[in-house]
Amino acid sequence: MIAEAILLTIITASTPLVIAAMGELVTERSGVLNLGVEGMMIIGAVCAFAATQATGSPYIGVLAGTVSGALYSLLFGFLTLTLVANQVATGLALTILGLGVSGMIGENYVGLPGIKLQPIAIPLLSDIPVIGPLLFRQDIIFYLSIALVAGVNWFLFKSRLGLKLRAIGDNHGSAHALGIGVIRSRYLAVMFGGACAGLAGAQLSLVYTPQWVENMSAGRGWIALALVVFASWRPWRLLAGGYLFGAVTILQLHVQALGIDIPSQVLSALPYVATVVVLILISHNRRTTLINTPACLGKPFVPDR
Repeated sequence: MIAEAILLTIITASTPLVIAAMGELVTERSGVLNLGVEGMMIIGAVCAFAATQATGSPYIGVLAGTVSGALYSLLFGFLTLTLVANQVATGLALTILGLGVSGMIGENYVGLPGIKLQPIAIPLLSDIPVIGPLLFRQDIIFYLSIALVAGVNWFLFKSRLGLKLRAIGDNHGSAHALGIGVIRSRYLAVMFGGACAGLAGAQLSLVYTPQWVENMSAGRGWIALALVVFASWRPWRLLAGGYLFGAVTILQLHVQALGIDIPSQVLSALPYVATVVVLILISHNRRTTLINTPACLGKPFVPDR
């Protein structure tokens, strides 16, 4: 029972990382580097909580969080794709802005009890010992995360539109010369990434911790960014990496309960230490990284006039 409880918490902690990172993976495949994932997540979290409080329905909250993330990402798209502002600086600015705006919006919701998104039990499958509660008695956002991974993998590597998106990320000049709408496709990719980040934020305030706490994203947006590199821009690798990082996050909650004498500050730093270690290890294999990295990642594109 204890092991099952730990696995359930790992799944809950990993889900927002997988969703946010999957959205960023699609965005980066189009050649756009959006460092504003953290800001979009926290905007999604506060809007989801506020909408749930206003309507009493966490499902409307999920929708509100997803839409708010997509709309917030449009600001990034306008600045970087239309005005051709620096993508790194704009992403960092939008993260700082998102943290500030969410704190202002959520000021009246601090301390209010949240309405948790309840799990959905799949008949028969949810009754299977151990596996049933872990995989078939989860909230709708968990099911969406798995469907998202499979859908993105099919889109990128099996569909014509996915091939065009990857072509834009690898060589936006050639893609434009072939008549592919580079800016339009990148706008859609950025909005998809924003929607995923908003959905991940909604999971934080409606499932992981059903309440509003300022800065509750707690750096998960940065971990999601690292996950994309860790996975070499591959969806199924990203799923595995997301659960690995989720397990490290939950480890800090159980180590002291087992009587292991480790300072709480060290345990709190574990997910971020793991992120740094993984990035260092990846940097040693530059050949694999260069092969999978979209060649135009972070590079601005201005169509011929």
